Amino acid sequence: MSEPDYDELKDRARKLWALGDYPKIAAITIGAARNLVDATAISAGQEVLDVAAGNGNLALLAAEEGADVVASDISPGQVDLGRARTEAEGVDVEWVEADAEDLPFEDDRFDCAASVFGAMFAPRPEVAAREMFRVVKPGGTVGLAVWGHFGSQSEIFDTLNRYAPPPPAGIPEPRAWGDEATARERLESLASSLVMERRKLHWEFESFDAVWETLQSAGPGAAARASAPPEKVEEAKQAVGEVIARWNLADDGRVVVEPEYLEIVARKRG
Repeated sequence: MSEPDYDELKDRARKLWALGDYPKIAAITIGAARNLVDATAISAGQEVLDVAAGNGNLALLAAEEGADVVASDISPGQVDLGRARTEAEGVDVEWVEADAEDLPFEDDRFDCAASVFGAMFAPRPEVAAREMFRVVKPGGTVGLAVWGHFGSQSEIFDTLNRYAPPPPAGIPEPRAWGDEATARERLESLASSLVMERRKLHWEFESFDAVWETLQSAGPGAAARASAPPEKVEEAKQAVGEVIARWNLADDGRVVVEPEYLEIVARKRG
């Protein structure tokens, strides 16, 4: 089997993640960034790298803690969004367009490199992991928040995948990061310690329509919605609605769900 065309995949990712209204996605995932800032003990005086930063949830929170922050993302559209956001918030963050598998930073620079639902989508997970560890100082921390094959969000991904083109051959499924054995296999040669914990987000929406609009607001969701026939979009919406109904904690017309994810905190070998 021939190798996937990684350049083509990455060019597609650059374009995909410039689509739509990504801040809607960021608004429902910022809790994972807040948890990861706490779990990696990011604090004033540290130098921190946010990898595959999106529009900068973790970068913003780390800067508010007083850290010196660099945020990187493969998509120039996300970098533009993030730069505008952090400038508007009045925090000092350096924004860099960068591939998680080829970070343009020197060895042993950062106290912490972290990624929230970002680096997990790199097509070569071992390469992305090595890069994050490479740029961290010995004894520093690498933190990841990743989706897995569990919980409500996994069912939503599975449902939407039925209506999407098949993934490229030879690319590991991103949610494999959420399997603790797989994550350990990828990281244990790089880390002196490894702590993994399942966590939950808390999402509240006025209605299922609000859920659907948010989930399809940016990136691959926005692309699929724009290109698929309307009847296919409606079919996918109904299928996701059935998933949400099973997981909904509310009974008053609102939607309240608590999707699970895996938080990984590793310390680089000294």
